[in-house]
Amino acid sequence: MSLKITEKCINCGACEPECPNNAIYEGSKECTDGTKKNYYYFIVPEKCTECLGFYDEPQCASVCPVDCCILDEENHESEEDLFKKINYVRNLDICKQS
Repeated sequence: MSLKITEKCINCGACEPECPNNAIYEGSKECTDGTKKNYYYFIVPEKCTECLGFYDEPQCASVCPVDCCILDEENHESEEDLFKKINYVRNLDICKQS
């Protein structure tokens, strides 16, 4: 399952550079489907692999000073599915600056 960033986020930005899949974005981003995400940092679940294949634990959660990077219960995936996703997300960028 992917992770998500809760509203406890203090916008410190520590998580964004740690993500090997570039799945973390600063708030006020507009996705290609026209939706806007919250004002705090957010994780695109289609790109999050829980750092599987890169690190032993999700890096966003390990560097977050307020523990707001948590498992997203609404996005269940098996380890096999996460490994499949790794190759898919390498060059994917579904969000852009607004």
